[in-house]
Amino acid sequence: MNRIALILVAAFLFGCQSNKSSKPQPVVEEQVVDTLASCCSNLPARFGNHQLPQEGVEKESTSTEGMVFIEGGSFVMGGDSLWGRPDEFPHHRVTISSFYMDEHEVTNQQFQAFVEATSYVTTAERKPDWEELKKQVPPGTPKPPEEMLVAASLVFQATDGPVSLNNPTIWWSWVPGADWRHPEGPGSSIEGKEDYPVVHVSWEDALAYAHWAGKRLPTEAEWEYAARGGREADIYPWGNELIHEGAVKANSWDGRFPYENTSEDGYKRAAPVKQYAPNNYGLYDMAGNVWEWCADWYRADYYQTCSQEGSVVDPQGPKESYDPDEPYAQKKVTRGGSFLCNDQYCSGFRVAARMKTSWDTGLNHTGFRCVVSAN
Repeated sequence: MNRIALILVAAFLFGCQSNKSSKPQPVVEEQVVDTLASCCSNLPARFGNHQLPQEGVEKESTSTEGMVFIEGGSFVMGGDSLWGRPDEFPHHRVTISSFYMDEHEVTNQQFQAFVEATSYVTTAERKPDWEELKKQVPPGTPKPPEEMLVAASLVFQATDGPVSLNNPTIWWSWVPGADWRHPEGPGSSIEGKEDYPVVHVSWEDALAYAHWAGKRLPTEAEWEYAARGGREADIYPWGNELIHEGAVKANSWDGRFPYENTSEDGYKRAAPVKQYAPNNYGLYDMAGNVWEWCADWYRADYYQTCSQEGSVVDPQGPKESYDPDEPYAQKKVTRGGSFLCNDQYCSGFRVAARMKTSWDTGLNHTGFRCVVSAN
């Protein structure tokens, strides 16, 4: 995207367009898209500098209850199908030490226990600071109106019909009052959804929870190793059968994105955890439901560096973030896909699929799970 387009995207997402009720005009649906650029890109970050968990957040004693032991080993990491994107290559061999991983995504109930114990305030519940925010957008980007700089988060809204799949601003809305307690915005609630994955959590929020629980976020390599479940050559956690063939396998978008969801998997949006069969390691929802934060910074060329090193042991990701599509944004890796993914638009439920999201951005299809080193 050029500079003018980025300014327009930032203005849209921060509510600078006054006519929020108007709908974009339908266009001919594009079948070939760069999902790496369209799924989670061009979503302006809210704050500038990476922060540690908020002061006063003390650790709980570490428990591996509800976690699965993953025995270490080696595997070939990287893209594995016709949907593979450039940043998933080249293949490279990785050795992983043993670790424990949460058997499912962190739930609303678990996150609520953390908030009640620590009085933690999530990113989405804080007013953005323009002085920090402007560090992650191109120089000269105009400041949004002060009344738009309010606590808010990004919420998916289905369109009325086919639209360009290269413009995510059409289906993402900057909604004041949207946060983990109100996933669709004011008037929505998590009551009765205690066992749903928590969403609208930034990377910072996930890190704070993990710190409190005596755990950590998985590295990208650990996440892929666990998702494969010992099926090194397979495309999905369940094998190679396409997601919409045979039995229901995961929570994803059924129908034509972003306007028609037939809910063949039982849910239009997020599903309670453990609704679908686990992978060979006993891990649930390693495909679909919500994207999951990893510890690593995102760099499009990181796999090239790993390949040059030969076999890599317990890689921790690059030292800094760089996305050539959005050089000012500092991004972390997310994995696993979400209820918005399908093969027409975003095959994010592949075990090798990588996504990139500004570390301080919350969305209603992004959550996380934690790990603990076994030694």
